[in-house]
Order: sequence, then C-alpha cells, then structure tokens
Amino acid sequence: MTTKAERTTAFIIETVAPVFIKHGYVGTSMSDLTDATGLTKGALYGNFENKEALALAAYEYSVNKLFKAIDERLDIEGDSLDKLFSLTEFYSHYDVFTSELGGCPVLNIGVDAQNNNKSLAAASRETIRTIEGKIALVLENGVNNNELRLPVTPLQFAKQFFTMLQGAVAMSTMTLDRKYLTNTVAYLEVLVKKEIKK
Repeated sequence: MTTKAERTTAFIIETVAPVFIKHGYVGTSMSDLTDATGLTKGALYGNFENKEALALAAYEYSVNKLFKAIDERLDIEGDSLDKLFSLTEFYSHYDVFTSELGGCPVLNIGVDAQNNNKSLAAASRETIRTIEGKIALVLENGVNNNELRLPVTPLQFAKQFFTMLQGAVAMSTMTLDRKYLTNTVAYLEVLVKKEIKK
C-alpha cells in the first residue's frame, strides 16, 4: 500500500508532466506548477529537491507512457512486418495519443532542453536511442527469420525509420497539419513492402 507522501509525489508528477511538455523547462514557472497542482511551492519542494528534479521525474513519467504504447504495438502476434505496420499505425494517430501528454515528449523536451538543461537533453537522447533499439530488434528478428532483407544494419535502418516518423511528428506539430503524419506513414509502409520485405 502506498503512503500519503508517495501518493502526493505521484500526483505531482502526473499533473505537471503535461505542463513541462507543453511549455518546456524554462517556459514552465513555479506558478504554473503550483496552479496546476493546487499545492504551494514549499509542498512541491518538499517532494522534489528542485525544479530540475521535478522536470526529470515528469519527463520520465511521460516517456514511460510512450514506451508502454510502443511496446504494446511491437509485442503483437505476427511477423516483423506486422509489428512494423502496427507501429506505423500508432504513429498515424500519434497526435491523438500525445494530446493528453501535452505534446510529444521526444520533440518538445528534446528541442527545448538542448540549450537549457543538460540533464533533460541527455534524457531525451537516451529516449531516442531506446526507441531506435526497439525498432532495430524487430528488424533484426525479421532478418533472422528470413522475412526482411536490409541494405544496412538493423540499427541503421531503425534510425532512418524513426527519423522519418519523428520528422513527420515535428512537421505536423509545427504546421498543425496531420497529413504530414498520415502521408509519411503511408510512404514508410510502401517503402517497407518494396524495399525490405522478402
């Protein structure tokens, strides 16, 4: 059973995570955090050493939601193509998924933190490597099971695959046009069928 302090900490993280993703580390003020939680600055700092510690915990919370969603798409029954297409289907509706998170944690925090917070910037780079690794594992299994043929290593292809998806996320976010997502997903699916499917 969780203690009251643990419940309070979890409530703070869950509540402020979308605020940090929406406004960024520098753009999020203490008054934004106290307004969102209804708690005093002292109560927030009673649970977290400082704003950076809270931002990192909030980022980890959001990214874990993203990892869980990606894992669910990649852990389905079927071959490597089924898994890749399950992931592209998820990304075709990625804007819907990230709306409750306050936006895309990879994009928003990754860009915002580059010149503002080394710890968050490092965490975002680690997130990217983790997602690329998940995709690379599917590709490697596909090659080993004689389902796919890759012109480059699985990790190299995974990096390009994820770059296209994340680029579409960035463009659709900046232009408010989800066709960037749907068109890129459609193109990736054609690419997979024509270029790497055995």
